[in-house]
Amino acid sequence: MSVLIRAPTREYRSPTTDSHRWDGFKPRTGDIVVATYPKCGTTWTQRIVDLLLHQSAEPRLILQLYPWLDATFFAPIEVDLATLEAQTSRRAVKSHLPLDSLPIYDDVKYIHVARDGRDACFSFHNHRLAMKPEANATIGAQATDPRFTPPVPTPEDPRDFYLNWIAEAEATDVGGFGHDLPFCEFEMTYWRERHRPNLLMAHYNDLKVDLAGEMRRISDFLEIDTPASLLPELAKAAEFETMKAQGAGLMPALDFVFEGGSDRFLNKGTNGRWKGVLTENDLARFDAVMRERLSLDAAAWLTGGRLAAGDPTTLAD
Repeated sequence: MSVLIRAPTREYRSPTTDSHRWDGFKPRTGDIVVATYPKCGTTWTQRIVDLLLHQSAEPRLILQLYPWLDATFFAPIEVDLATLEAQTSRRAVKSHLPLDSLPIYDDVKYIHVARDGRDACFSFHNHRLAMKPEANATIGAQATDPRFTPPVPTPEDPRDFYLNWIAEAEATDVGGFGHDLPFCEFEMTYWRERHRPNLLMAHYNDLKVDLAGEMRRISDFLEIDTPASLLPELAKAAEFETMKAQGAGLMPALDFVFEGGSDRFLNKGTNGRWKGVLTENDLARFDAVMRERLSLDAAAWLTGGRLAAGDPTTLAD
């Protein structure tokens, strides 16, 4: 029987997210939670987990099989919980909550994937621009609480979007109800807990550099005995180009959310799109926030990943 070893310490609510949707979650031994800041490789990691769980490269409906439990604008919580309860195989759940808003169980595995904040920001800009009016209307309908920050139109210019994002990252009042937690504060909830044995800290850069190696690392963490002979086939199925080609089979539900469906959602899968777009002053603001809010080791890992900066569990606070 799962034992709750740390209850959530932060209530987290926004027009898109509600931590209380986890209140009815009944964990099972071996459950997996893929938890990230938005646009840091969440869906990619869900597909990797799916491939490892099934030991098969066949496309499967990853969004339906592995629900985003804290999202307010997809299925009612009763439907998501029923989906999980009906599953007889090992289960996985997606979350965009900070770790202090999630319940921590002794026999549940948590995978956190990080990414350079500038890359996450530029990817989120594409994400927001691609959303259909009806999807935006559904999210807007959740913002009835006057304490929520009202949604604003997404600017076409990615630099303008970044300037809004970095201003939020620089804000000193980050604990208010209805506000998304800024990047550094969000990431610090995971960094502070990185020594937990049931938490794996992964990074988008490392997945890009050594996909098969990182999949082996994830497989070992999940205590899945993936044969060495099968791993190349599974890694091929997890490549961006393969996922994009199979997008309609993996994520048909995205046709209702994004213009261009899964093809737009799986946009480029690249880093560094901010280079040549942001000015020196724009980049200096990012560097200043990282220095102010993070330790040197935390900042180095967030921007570079484990292969560049070292394993988070061996780095200083």
